[in-house]
Amino acid sequence: MVLPREPGLTPQLRAALRGLPGDVTTALLVRDLGNGAVLAALSPDTPLIPASTTKLVTGAVTLVARQGAGGWWSTELTVPAAQERQARVNALTLRGSGDPTLSVSDGANSLRALAAQAYARGVRRAGEVRLDPGRVDAASFAATEHGLPMPALRLREWETRPPGSVAEARRRLGAALVAELRRAGVRVDRDAPGTAVPRRPYVAPARRDAQGRPLAPDPVIPPARRPEVGVASVRSGPVTPFLNSTLRPSDNARAEALLAALAAAPGSNDAGGGTLTGALNRERAALRRLGVDLGGVVLTDGSGLSRAARLTPRALVGLLKVMYDLPYTAAPTTDPPARVYAARRNLFAEALPQAGVGGDKEGRGGTLAARLSGSGLDVRAKTGTLPGVSALAGYVTARSGRTLAFAVLMNGPESTPLLELRAVQDRLVRALAAAY
Repeated sequence: MVLPREPGLTPQLRAALRGLPGDVTTALLVRDLGNGAVLAALSPDTPLIPASTTKLVTGAVTLVARQGAGGWWSTELTVPAAQERQARVNALTLRGSGDPTLSVSDGANSLRALAAQAYARGVRRAGEVRLDPGRVDAASFAATEHGLPMPALRLREWETRPPGSVAEARRRLGAALVAELRRAGVRVDRDAPGTAVPRRPYVAPARRDAQGRPLAPDPVIPPARRPEVGVASVRSGPVTPFLNSTLRPSDNARAEALLAALAAAPGSNDAGGGTLTGALNRERAALRRLGVDLGGVVLTDGSGLSRAARLTPRALVGLLKVMYDLPYTAAPTTDPPARVYAARRNLFAEALPQAGVGGDKEGRGGTLAARLSGSGLDVRAKTGTLPGVSALAGYVTARSGRTLAFAVLMNGPESTPLLELRAVQDRLVRALAAAY
C-alpha cells in the first residue's frame, strides 16, 4: 500500500521559520480536525526531546483512566471483618487509589473526615494504624529527574514540603492519621504505623462426600479469613481541577503524582508491578488503544524533565486529534466535537494553557498567558522548555473557523536562546491561523 505523500510547508510557514539557528532541529505537523487532513509537515516522525509537552500524554491518559472510573480517586479506612461493629479493633488500615488531592484536614476528602466517620461507626480504640502501599513501588519514582518518591497514599500538603524518602512519607502520613483519629475520639495504642495485610482472595478447601465424590466448596468464609470491611471512605472531587492545575502552570510535581496514581490504579496485570516502568507501560498501552502512532516514542516520566524522553509531532497531533474527536465532558452530551470544543466543554482542551489572556501562570493562561498577546487568536496549547529545547503543541482556531491541531518540537544545543525559538513558534501559529 502506498500512502499519500504529505504536504510540506507553505511559503508562509517557511517564512515564519526563517531566523532559526542553523543547529536547531525542528519537526512539525498540522492537521485539520474537521476532515483529518494533514495540512503541513516537516520531519513529523523525527523523535525529539519533548520537555513538558510530555504532560499532554500524562494528562490525556489520566483523564481517560479516571473518567472511566467515575472521574475521582477514593481512600478508605478498613477493619478486620471479624471485628466489624466492635468498639475495639486490632487495626485501622488506610487504603487508597493514588489520590494526589487527599488532605490532612481540609474538607470532605481528608483524613479528618475519615476519622470522624470511623468514630461515628462506633470505633473507639485501635491497636495501630496500618498503611497500604498499594501496587506502587514508590521508591522507583525517585529515579525520575524530579527525584522524589511517589507513594500511593499521599497528602496534598506535601506539595510545599515533600518527603524525601518512602520512610519519611510513611512516618508523616501515619502521624497525621493517628493525630486525626485521636482528635475524633478514637484511642490509638501505637504511634508508629504498621503495614497493611495484603488482600488475598479466599479459596475454599476442596470437599468430598463419604464416597469420595467432589462437593461444592463451602460458601461460608471462616471469620479469620474474611476480608477487611470499610468503616470510612472519602473521595476526591472530579479529576479535572487537578489536571488544570498541572497542565496550565506546567507543575512537575503534580505531573509525577498523576503518573504514580496511574501505577496505583487497580485491575491491571501489566509488567512492572506498580513501578515507574509499570506506569509508563500503562501509558503506552493507553496510547496504543487510542490509535496514537508510537514510532520513535520513548516515555520516561510524567513531567518531561527527562532529556531521555522522545516524542514525535505525529504522536502528539494524533493524541490531540483523538482527544478532540472523542471529547471528555463534565456531563454526557450528543453534541459534535466541534461544538463541544467551541463551547469550551472539552475538558482536555480546557486544561491547556490559553494564549494571550494575561495574568500569572497559575491562571487560565498558564505558561501561555503572555504569548501571542493582541493576536485575537484562540490558542489552547502546551509549552515545553528545557535548556536547548522548546516545544509547543495544541489547538488553534484558524481565521476560516477551522480548528487545527499542531505540534512543533525544536531541539538545539543547550546554549540556544529559547526566546528566539518561542518567537518562531508564535510566528508559526500566526501563519497557520492566517493560511487556513
